[in-house]
Amino acid sequence: MNQFLATTPFDLYELTLFQLVAETGSFTRAAERAGLTQSAITRQIHGVETRLGVSLFERTTRRVCLTRAGQLLREKSKTILQQAGELLEDVQRSAGRLSSSLRVGVARSIGLAYLPGYFFAFQRRHPEVQLQVTLQSSRELLALLETGNLDAGLVCPPRRMSPVLQVTHRFVDEFTAIAPPQFSLEPETTTVTLKQLKRLFAAQRWLLLDRRGFTGRRLHDWLLAQRWPIEPAMELDSFDVIVNLVSLGFGVSLVPHRVLALYGNRRVVRRFGFRPRFSRDLAVVVRRNRVMPEPLRSFVQSVLF
Repeated sequence: MNQFLATTPFDLYELTLFQLVAETGSFTRAAERAGLTQSAITRQIHGVETRLGVSLFERTTRRVCLTRAGQLLREKSKTILQQAGELLEDVQRSAGRLSSSLRVGVARSIGLAYLPGYFFAFQRRHPEVQLQVTLQSSRELLALLETGNLDAGLVCPPRRMSPVLQVTHRFVDEFTAIAPPQFSLEPETTTVTLKQLKRLFAAQRWLLLDRRGFTGRRLHDWLLAQRWPIEPAMELDSFDVIVNLVSLGFGVSLVPHRVLALYGNRRVVRRFGFRPRFSRDLAVVVRRNRVMPEPLRSFVQSVLF
């Protein structure tokens, strides 16, 4: 046993670095995720290859690819790393050191109707875990994730994101047009063209999402691309507030159609689709961890869109 420990060709840390290189196909990107220099991660992998006596990667000027031996090691080591993570969690749990809370940030531009899909299944499976939920802008939540002050964020992601963060879930969120319940329109009208929508809303007051956020900026840019420059009467940071103000006759708006799920079939607002539609991406974002800890892994696996 002592001879084995003295000559073992790799440890869990080196296996994790190997997995990063295999996943990214780049020593440079793997080093960024691990917080190391490229030369440091290259030395680690070279040391493993030397001790094993085999090459794990085929290196080219543009990309590194796994050899047959590398493919085998990647497949088998995933199980080893997962089991090691679970063992650590079991030990910490037995000592009472495993966190019983999860810090989740939800972007203010994500409506209340979305929250059951994020939280319900997880709370049913893990009622003992306390969820600490904060509502801020997507930009603020991503900054908190980078510094380790949040475990997960439900955000509208930017086009380019920090390399220390990763998206675990993503889905397309389509928008619909809404107007006050007394808005003059044929009752059976449920879908219009964009040209018709422009004509219908030509003289209306607009309520739009604050353009300083990711969603608000993209919506503003999309309207300009459609040759529909709009200066809203009000800009807000919550679609739920916008829907309620529209229902009171304050104006018209474009909102995610899922936000309206809270209102069922009640005639709180007139709603109708339009083509082409505007849509945004929503995503669950976490820090890149070598092994995702519990209860975070369970939360991510429980998210339903």
